[in-house]
Amino acid sequence: MKSTTRASLTALMACMASAVAAAPAAAAASVPVTLPLESLETVLPLEAPGLSTGVPVPVPGAPDGPRHVTGRMLPQRVLPQVPFTSGLPRTALEVPLESPLVEGAPGLARAAVEAPDTRLTTPGASLGAPLSAPRPELFGQPEPVLPEAALLTPALAGTPAADLALH
Repeated sequence: MKSTTRASLTALMACMASAVAAAPAAAAASVPVTLPLESLETVLPLEAPGLSTGVPVPVPGAPDGPRHVTGRMLPQRVLPQVPFTSGLPRTALEVPLESPLVEGAPGLARAAVEAPDTRLTTPGASLGAPLSAPRPELFGQPEPVLPEAALLTPALAGTPAADLALH
């Protein structure tokens, strides 16, 4: 192999290795977003609230694939459920208002939702064939049966927490 080919191959492998190493770190983060609410000051006679949050980036996991069950012609979970994990971003809302403790003094109400880890499972499906497994009493022939269809429900799990403070 020529040295230029080896160098090109080495550079390609280095690029692929760095991309694979950086992908999980980039996928686990959320994209920060600050909402511009300053235009509310022209409509409302008060200072605009500040809102900062983020957009979560879901990371797919390994699907819970089909499983063979004895006595069935089709496997269970023909359409597998796919799990997703994501960390929801921290959301903060700051609203300027008059202090409830001192009359005429400026105050600030802050509400913050911490960043919980969430888990989501997509819906799935399981189907049953309109024929039974081969029956020995019917000389190995299947018997017609009613077809079955089942939808596997999606699931969302997380533990959100929030704080509210008046200053």
